[in-house]
Amino acid sequence: MNSAEQNACKKAAAEAASALIEDGMVVGLGTGSTAAFFIPALGRRLAENGLGIIGIPTSDHTEQLAREAKIPLSSFAEHTEIDLTVDGADEIELGTLFLIKGHGGALLREKIVAAASRRMVVIADETKLVDRLGSLVSVPVEIVRFGWQATAKSLAKIGGNPSLRMGKENTPYVTDGGNFIMDCAFGPMADPKEIAHHLDHVVGLVEHGLFLKYASEAIVGGRDGVKTHRKSSS
Repeated sequence: MNSAEQNACKKAAAEAASALIEDGMVVGLGTGSTAAFFIPALGRRLAENGLGIIGIPTSDHTEQLAREAKIPLSSFAEHTEIDLTVDGADEIELGTLFLIKGHGGALLREKIVAAASRRMVVIADETKLVDRLGSLVSVPVEIVRFGWQATAKSLAKIGGNPSLRMGKENTPYVTDGGNFIMDCAFGPMADPKEIAHHLDHVVGLVEHGLFLKYASEAIVGGRDGVKTHRKSSS
């Protein structure tokens, strides 16, 4: 699938997800290439149908897009519970709907928003679907700057093969929260829960990109149209 086809699939998934938004909702607004299609689609729905919603953005970039789309915004100071979050993913494991997120650099805020949501819907194109998490992409982890070399050593000990993410001018990428990101190449994971457990106990790690209990459904655009995948009951 070329980039133009991918973008068409992402847009179709985003348009379908925008139809889920109802009047009065507090909506978590995700970050990334697919979420960037969702936000304008949601803005059009608000304008056309007069819906009254409040958005909680997961990044500075998403906040900017939402303001351009004239979506009213708020924060956790006013709304500590979110009705529905719509966000993208770098990988979606079929059946479990386990996710890898964070290649857009916003995994910490995305996970805070997901954890505060009654429901999370993932939108993606079909290239993001995998049978085993870690088959296509690394696991991003957000780490504090102080002592990052020691944190990297700890990540290597648990098999993460970490590499520091670089940004502009060959300097380390810095998140909206002022932290670094290390990308950990675990490879295909037989037990993502076990790896998440190890990551949870690495000192210096702020948050990781394994989202294992948040998504209830995935709206996926593909060559055959848009399909909804739901979390298996097992």
